[in-house]
Amino acid sequence: MTYGASYLERAAAILGEIREKQGANIAKAADVMAEAIANGGLVHVFGSGHSVIPVLDIFPRYGSFPGFHPLLDPRLMWFNVLGPGGVRELLWLERQEGYISVFLRNFKLLGKDVLLVFSHGGLNAAPVEAALEAKRLGLTVVAVTSLENHRRATATHSSGKKLADLADVVIDNCVPPEDALVEIDGLSEPVAAGSTVAVVAIAMALLSEVAGRLVKLNVTPKVFVSPNVAGVSPRHNEEVFEAYRELTDR
Repeated sequence: MTYGASYLERAAAILGEIREKQGANIAKAADVMAEAIANGGLVHVFGSGHSVIPVLDIFPRYGSFPGFHPLLDPRLMWFNVLGPGGVRELLWLERQEGYISVFLRNFKLLGKDVLLVFSHGGLNAAPVEAALEAKRLGLTVVAVTSLENHRRATATHSSGKKLADLADVVIDNCVPPEDALVEIDGLSEPVAAGSTVAVVAIAMALLSEVAGRLVKLNVTPKVFVSPNVAGVSPRHNEEVFEAYRELTDR
């Protein structure tokens, strides 16, 4: 088997494990998310570093809809490898206690809302403090993380908490702590990360489940669609953005 085929096989196995073992937790999370959106609340979505990727994908993305509210901070992403906006700064900042409580002051988080937090490791101050602040404000917290890493690792936050300790619903991404999946002959470290595939799939599964529940509740999601699809009104996506503004203008 080629190394590429090995990666695809491992990734497929992880997705299969998520489907088999995490379906009930995905459904439980979708229940609270749909209820929040149906009652005029929001599902705030947070991650730092590579965990920003599912946050970016859950809205606005073709096939997504308002109700999901990405909490984005360019300082918790990177726009460079070295130098300003580089990885070193990001890795330092996401471990600093106190920053996230300041960042979250930019948003109005209500008790009827949900916070969805993505973090493979579940240890850094950024995801832990996002969950702590959400719990303080009365939100329901959903965590997507590696439960194997949660079981193995020691908490690094001064609270003694890891992300999964704080969540009302925990979805295991089923990816090993080291993240990389492929062993190369002659190389001591594995390569090719698996968590991005896993968490984006979980995000899309949640999105799908929430949409189905909203329709059953007689709430029609305003779906963001590709303007290249035949028959789509030029006004359609403007209406999506207007719906998003109405939901987030608190």
